[in-house]
Amino acid sequence: MKPYAESSAQNRAPIEAVLKQVLKDSHTVLEIGSGTGQHAVYFSKAMPWLQWQPSELKQNLGGIQLWLDEAGLENISKPIALNVASNDWPSEKYDAAYSANTSHIMSWQEVEDCFRGIAMILKPEGQFCLYGPFNYGGDYTSDSNARFDAWLKQQNAKQGLRDFEALDKLAYEVGLAFSSDFEMPVNNRLLVWKKRP
Repeated sequence: MKPYAESSAQNRAPIEAVLKQVLKDSHTVLEIGSGTGQHAVYFSKAMPWLQWQPSELKQNLGGIQLWLDEAGLENISKPIALNVASNDWPSEKYDAAYSANTSHIMSWQEVEDCFRGIAMILKPEGQFCLYGPFNYGGDYTSDSNARFDAWLKQQNAKQGLRDFEALDKLAYEVGLAFSSDFEMPVNNRLLVWKKRP
């Protein structure tokens, strides 16, 4: 049975609207943390000019492949195993990287590893699009985000909502320049950085 995430179905249309704008001149995208594979299929259908490369932890690749097999789309590549904390990042360079709802379930060390890896695989002026809930100036943007953060930290003390300023500092250190911050439904954002030439 194909894995299914309700959140992926709920947030895909608003994300699509932004990605169509941001990635209109891109051709190849590496998705980090593809989860069920629902976003890969949906966005590949919506943006046929993109070649979409899903990636996930090895144990989750089978579920993604079920979605890809059903969709039968030529512009989705076979999912690859990727642990952001390892050294097995692809050698290929991409026009863009995309990740949704990952930074708050990674440890901060994994977030750092992820940004470093993305900086390596992006072409000059390639873009990194990161979707999720974020804090600004150390403050929550909503009561629901505060409750979500508390819940995450109960599950694992290393998890939690990340501060935009900390992410932007990290991005700058690895060679990425802040580009855009899009307001999204349900107190989420879509942040975009561009690799400095």
